[in-house]
Amino acid sequence: MELAIKNRIAPTTQNFLTSKPKVKSLRVFSVKCITSLSSSDVAATGVADRPWKTSDARLVLEDGSVWRAKSFGARGTQVCEVVFNTSLTGYQEILTDPSYAGQFVLMTNPHIGNTGVNFDDEESRQCFLAGLVIRSLSISTSNWRCTKALGDYLLERNLMGIYDVDTRAITRRLRQDGSLIGVLTTEESKTDEELLEMSRSWDIVGIDLISGVTCTAPYEWVDKTDPEWDFNCEGRGDIYHVTAYDFGIKHNILRRLSSYGCKITVVPSNWPASETLKMKPDGVLFSNGPGDPSAVPYAVKTVKELLGNVPVFGICMGHQLLGQALGGKTFKMKFGHHGKSSCS
Repeated sequence: MELAIKNRIAPTTQNFLTSKPKVKSLRVFSVKCITSLSSSDVAATGVADRPWKTSDARLVLEDGSVWRAKSFGARGTQVCEVVFNTSLTGYQEILTDPSYAGQFVLMTNPHIGNTGVNFDDEESRQCFLAGLVIRSLSISTSNWRCTKALGDYLLERNLMGIYDVDTRAITRRLRQDGSLIGVLTTEESKTDEELLEMSRSWDIVGIDLISGVTCTAPYEWVDKTDPEWDFNCEGRGDIYHVTAYDFGIKHNILRRLSSYGCKITVVPSNWPASETLKMKPDGVLFSNGPGDPSAVPYAVKTVKELLGNVPVFGICMGHQLLGQALGGKTFKMKFGHHGKSSCS
């Protein structure tokens, strides 16, 4: 870009504070901008690329609304359920939470990405959600633990993200109507009507998402919370053996149990109840996980077979599975190996 500056002298109006008119010199600048366009840019688009990012993505919801946005991370087209999360911090934990498999997560907190990412905060072995929807993407990171920018992190994991979209308006729709199916795309060749049809022909209900996030074989968990972050390191008491069903379990749940002195055996979602009872655990944990509990009847069957034979507790998906298994019934729990009792 070149600037051509011209200078000329212009008279001022008459000075009415004196009886005689006076002429005062005034500098006037004319600025002319000249931009050199490469032939390839002009040939491809007809105009030169703007120096700022323009809207290149769309989120189309099944209610017919179309939301223009800017993309970051991976590109392509995905169809998933759209939900919102009101956390002020912890977007990396959300990205790696298996409970969000099959979903686009909209963050209600407007400013995302300012702390970057680091590997210590991950809740599982990979990212399971399908896309991230945010209002404002931070252009810089400022945290002593940061190892990478959020956009680079998503791109490496082939995850889509969009920003500069009205997240408050979308949240109000989700709050009023419940979660909606949406299509996220960066492909301009697809029409809004095609994307709307995709959103209305897909449904998360009845899909077994747990089988895609669970472990494949039992293993022992030994890692504890880092002492730097542990708030209660004394007086943990007896050691209990806990069998944890992995329906999409988060690492921090396991770390907290281990920090409190528990011996933890993690088993797959389809692990038979009879094999669990052979382990003689003091308690069984049914973990968090994604999707519809009615879509995993094998897990409900396992919960039913364990109820009344060993103390149990559930988190999120595990709690829903307990509800499905109980069906209004009441079970008496047997005494644990340490003389403790529990009931549900």
